[in-house]
Amino acid sequence: MTGDTLYHKKKRPLEALLLGAVYGAASVSVLLLCGVIGYVFAKGAGTLSWSFLTTVTSALKQTVGIAGNLVNTLYIIVLTLLAATPIGVGAAIYLNEYAKPGRLVRLIEFTTETLSGIPSVLFGLFGMVFFGEVLGLGYSLLSGAFTLTLMVLPLIVRNAQEALRTVPDSYRSGALGMGASRWHMIRTILLPSAIPGILTGIILAVGRIVGESAALLFTAGSARLLPRLGGGLLENVKKLGGKALESGGTLTIELYLQMQNGKYDVAFGAGCVLIVIVLCINLWMKLLAGRWKTR
Repeated sequence: MTGDTLYHKKKRPLEALLLGAVYGAASVSVLLLCGVIGYVFAKGAGTLSWSFLTTVTSALKQTVGIAGNLVNTLYIIVLTLLAATPIGVGAAIYLNEYAKPGRLVRLIEFTTETLSGIPSVLFGLFGMVFFGEVLGLGYSLLSGAFTLTLMVLPLIVRNAQEALRTVPDSYRSGALGMGASRWHMIRTILLPSAIPGILTGIILAVGRIVGESAALLFTAGSARLLPRLGGGLLENVKKLGGKALESGGTLTIELYLQMQNGKYDVAFGAGCVLIVIVLCINLWMKLLAGRWKTR
């Protein structure tokens, strides 16, 4: 039996052309990513060494390293996610599960969409004035983290909203019909089902946190110092906590400054480390999302 059926579909030239265009676009995207990664590693792999990763750039000691910037980057990522994730997911839960359609919901959604379109330089100026001067945080990692929180909130809120919307309504009605409270239903059914989508938003947020430089120049500064550990455990914990109130430049800040000074090998070396960090975080988040999907 021949004909245009589900199992023997007639191939049309236009469909074949569009399919080829789709595969071509996907291939170009992969090639661009591989090209960027390959070029950066070709230029910066020679700079990478153990001393480069574990020392701090110092003119007096004649050392070149990114250890301080690496620690500052991890600080910024952790502090920003600790502030942005609860607020973003909480706002998404309110908008999707509690709020009734109306002016308030439209206002909140308009606010988040507006935040996503504001240039990062303006965020930096606002963070420098409000967090740095009004709240008295000055040039510090905490000031930079709060500024980046405002920048990544739209990503987390919108992705969390879409993740909650993909959960079937039968899950909600079934749980409520069995006598569960709304919060119990959200905590035990909706959030576990929506975790993969929420993690996707967090991955996108981490990408923007790691790649941001303009806003951090105005808020976090460019210091390369490592926390001076020593003594007892409580003393070290106190020093690590106090690091958040000190100025610190991330890897992107160091990359920008080294390029500005003409030290391209150091800049490309920092770029290699930056790419590895982003890839590792993305793979880790993907693994977590995959495990939640399996469950």
